[in-house]
Amino acid sequence: MRLHLLETGLFKLDGGAMYGVVPQSLWKKLNAPDENNMCTWAMRSLLIEEKNNLTLIDTGIGNKQEPKFFNHYFLHGDNSLEKSLNKLNFSPSDIANVFLTHLHFDHAGGAIKKVEDNLVPAFENANYWTNSDHWNWAIEPNPREKASFLKENIFPIYESGQLKWADKESFTAFDYIIVDGHTEKMMLPKIICNNKTFVFVSDLIPSIGHIPLAYIMSYDVRPLITMAEKRSFLEEAAKGNWILIFQHDPNVECCTVKFSEKGIVPDEVFKFSEVNT
Repeated sequence: MRLHLLETGLFKLDGGAMYGVVPQSLWKKLNAPDENNMCTWAMRSLLIEEKNNLTLIDTGIGNKQEPKFFNHYFLHGDNSLEKSLNKLNFSPSDIANVFLTHLHFDHAGGAIKKVEDNLVPAFENANYWTNSDHWNWAIEPNPREKASFLKENIFPIYESGQLKWADKESFTAFDYIIVDGHTEKMMLPKIICNNKTFVFVSDLIPSIGHIPLAYIMSYDVRPLITMAEKRSFLEEAAKGNWILIFQHDPNVECCTVKFSEKGIVPDEVFKFSEVNT
């Protein structure tokens, strides 16, 4: 098995929304905002290469939306999902499975592309994996998440016939952890590779700065549940020396955590290429 961390682009989100109740005087030291209080965030995907079988975890924001949409999020940088795949000598048609941690637009937008006026799967040969509870949550979104669950990212997957259910069918590429604080039944891939345990932490812990328990995004639908889930997860991660892969941290790709007098804190910080050997 080989793992590849893919950069799919950078975007901006409001710093206050990303750090919730934490005062700006504290969080601005972690991710300096611009004059509009917007902070830069990464969008990363993870590619698993095993026996000529490729599984892609999350797809970034994609490129099919209108300019007005992208102007809200200041999409920038030279990277895209397709460019990152091409650097590895892969193309979208090589992907056998697309595993979506959840269906928010910055994680699932690249799952669908526009061909002329048609919306079709960007990975034509892939099975797309979600779970039934999260799917049902996403297709009838609550007002808080409606702007994150875009029908053009979701319904074409079903209409293509490529949709699969990780909770009902045989998904064997890796284990995953279910959490409910950020959104209903988000899935965190847990992958054993070269005797190391990697967890793609998605939006449970979007950056290394979100490891402290109180640092919870305003986007989370159940922040107190997020806090409890983070506590339990980080305790297991510290005990097991898990390597956390950050999807949104613009600078830090992964780290381990440890127990301290101040609670659980970051331990070793790595570039993914340094630890994925």
